[in-house]
Amino acid sequence: QVHLAESGGGLVQPGGSLRLSCAASGSFFSINGMGWYRQSPGKERELVATMPTGGSTNYADSVEGRFTISRDNAKNAVYLQMNNLKPEDTAVYYCKAVIRRMYYNSLNDYWGQGTQVTVSS
Repeated sequence: QVHLAESGGGLVQPGGSLRLSCAASGSFFSINGMGWYRQSPGKERELVATMPTGGSTNYADSVEGRFTISRDNAKNAVYLQMNNLKPEDTAVYYCKAVIRRMYYNSLNDYWGQGTQVTVSS
């Protein structure tokens, strides 16, 4: 009943930029927060950036100063502007939304399908 659609991944040279987009659709009361995570082969999924509703943004140390997370609440969307990309940023990037569902007094996590980001010369 809740779907997250991601886009914006691709191949970019080191030092280049990409902008990831994610939009939530379905039936829900509110979005408590949205964020981005990534996973590389042989590694666990890790936090990249999150933006809680009414809270402070936070970034992984490895992307601080290079990535910027933003949200458009009217579109139920979250974006990740990635600048000065490095080969170590290569991963599948996943959008996550923490959502308050209708008729339920609880919060649930929803994930996008993932979008591949490859940084290589």
